[in-house]
Amino acid sequence: MGILDVQNGSIVNQGESSLNKRIHQKAQFSDDFKIALDLLPHMVWMSKAGVGYANLALKNYIGAKSGNISEREWFKFLHQDDAEHFYTIWTQAKKNGHKFEKECRIRTKNNEYSWFLVIAQSHSNHAQFFDWTITCTNIHERALKLRETTEMLRANTDMLDVSVDCIKIISPTGQVSHMNRSGCMALLGQERVRRFGMQWLSLLPAEIRDQGKKAIRAAAKGKNTRFAGKSVSGNTTMYWDNILTPVVDDEGQTTSILCVSRDITHQRVAEQKLKISSEYDELTGLMNRRAFKRTLKQSIQEAKIKKTSLGMMFIDLDHFKNINDTLGHPAGDHLLRVLSKRLSKCLNENAYVARLGGDEFAVIVTGMKNLAELQIATQKILKQNDAPVTFSGKLINGGMSIGCAVYPQDATDVLGLMKCADTALNDLKERGRGGMRMYNNDMLQLAQEKSQQLETARFILRENRIVPFYQPKVRLDDRSIVGFEALLRWHDDEKEIHFPATIVDAFNDYELASKISEVMHEKIFTDMAKWLKSGVNVVPISINASPVEFMRDNYAELLMKRLEQHAISADLIEIEITEHILSDRGSEFVIRALRKLKDFGIRISLDDFGTGYSSMTHLRDYPVDCLKIDYAFVKRMNEEKSINSIVEGITHLGPILSLDVIAEGIETVQQLDSLQLVGCVYGQGFLFSRAICADEVERMLINKKRC
Repeated sequence: MGILDVQNGSIVNQGESSLNKRIHQKAQFSDDFKIALDLLPHMVWMSKAGVGYANLALKNYIGAKSGNISEREWFKFLHQDDAEHFYTIWTQAKKNGHKFEKECRIRTKNNEYSWFLVIAQSHSNHAQFFDWTITCTNIHERALKLRETTEMLRANTDMLDVSVDCIKIISPTGQVSHMNRSGCMALLGQERVRRFGMQWLSLLPAEIRDQGKKAIRAAAKGKNTRFAGKSVSGNTTMYWDNILTPVVDDEGQTTSILCVSRDITHQRVAEQKLKISSEYDELTGLMNRRAFKRTLKQSIQEAKIKKTSLGMMFIDLDHFKNINDTLGHPAGDHLLRVLSKRLSKCLNENAYVARLGGDEFAVIVTGMKNLAELQIATQKILKQNDAPVTFSGKLINGGMSIGCAVYPQDATDVLGLMKCADTALNDLKERGRGGMRMYNNDMLQLAQEKSQQLETARFILRENRIVPFYQPKVRLDDRSIVGFEALLRWHDDEKEIHFPATIVDAFNDYELASKISEVMHEKIFTDMAKWLKSGVNVVPISINASPVEFMRDNYAELLMKRLEQHAISADLIEIEITEHILSDRGSEFVIRALRKLKDFGIRISLDDFGTGYSSMTHLRDYPVDCLKIDYAFVKRMNEEKSINSIVEGITHLGPILSLDVIAEGIETVQQLDSLQLVGCVYGQGFLFSRAICADEVERMLINKKRC
């Protein structure tokens, strides 16, 4: 018998004319064909002219008594959630004869379901044998894992979407493979994106793409990296801190890069406001001293490259105090504003004007080819007093005194040039005010004073005259003592106490500064060990560190060794640094030392916070525990609303970043009340106590005295 037996006649050797009629006749599979199908390990179902047959593997799996299973019966073994869709595509396939595949759940004889890959193949070209063949491949384990992975991916995606940070997964070549909701909204303006693949950097402004390329290249090489970015949507600009972390395989090769972008727009705005307050004079709008020094430094570097000269002036308004005393500060402020505008207008684009404070101004004249250009500029400035300035109907003009210095003939750095100009101004004022004076080598007073300070520093070291004093730090609400700041003092032969201002230039000399630091540490730790031995509840002590102490890159090691020698716990020590040393030359040594000290358990305090020009960057990148609001802000906060806002902003910023905030230089009850009003918790200053000797500290701690 052939493969297929047909009732009412055989299909073998029949003519083409009777084929269409016979194809609709009821058919059955031959025994040989069934045996062949039953030998197959795979589950197979075939149909012909409405007759269906399930091979032994399929029959045993579903628990059917017979292999003769019709199309309708076949569908009963599919999971109800899969059957409807299967029937739809099956019906369509029977019309067009196209092959299809579908993952379905098929019921076992135990009424359980397993996943199978069902492949249906039409055989319309061989209709004399059968219509359709359906094979079923067990994919249950793979399907479960796939669905488990899908659910996990969906859960992870939902988790990422909850984050306010923009989270992206990018390839080592910079293509986006996934992005959470925040990222889609920030870069694409929509919550959901079905397909990615775009270049991440193409979504960013052109001016930051070079930074992005460098960061991606570094991350692709397995390095953690970060860069500052921004995004622009319409009129809205947002700033981001982008942190790139490589994802590596078992062989250490980077397979993808995780990029977390945090919105720092508010921080950037606050930083800009702080920068404006820190670098520009509120009264006149001119650069202040800090901005002037930075501009002078840049101008000197440019002059060095271009091999040109640079002129600098220090300007003092003669008898300005008399105007304030007789006509009041509003009159003096009016004169300062008028002269500021006149100075800015009378000089060309190669000149920069700054107000250094009070009645002191400074001017930088760049691109000079000869000394005559500086002299011409000074004459223009002096003429600004010729036009009358009136206030409330009264003439308030005064004179001007100008001290001048020239780079490179007088000095080759910022400090040297400023000292030369200041020396020339002081010489002019001592010999009679008014006009201008050029610096010359005969003006040695300043150099002599520096020499005297250095000699004094050597003397007090040699004669062991240094003694630490301690100023209490208190809680502002109850004035309880929470710590002390150790301050350098020295005594002369008559036991009179002197301040560090008498040897200030010694702190710019590494050898002297290091020896002074060593002596201070030894005496501070000796005092602390004595207090501890007597059973006193010792509070943390803050120690100031000058910038040059870090230049040999061993500051941290020396300090830790001294602590161990005196058995002083690291949590009782705090190191105070000024903000500017984090951006000066050699800052890498400072940062390394601070991180080492931080790991050792020593707290780090950022002194004079708010006077630097990159405060927010420092808070983000460096191991800081405490911010000290500069005394100048405390002094001005009750007179200037903008300064009060800055103090309030710093006070609120501390807790957000898990940093303590302490105000220094509190001298009046009014300042105390204002600080408490903006939420400041800690402070120090003459209002509570001046710096006291070690014995007084011990008595204060024993008696648990409040300031």
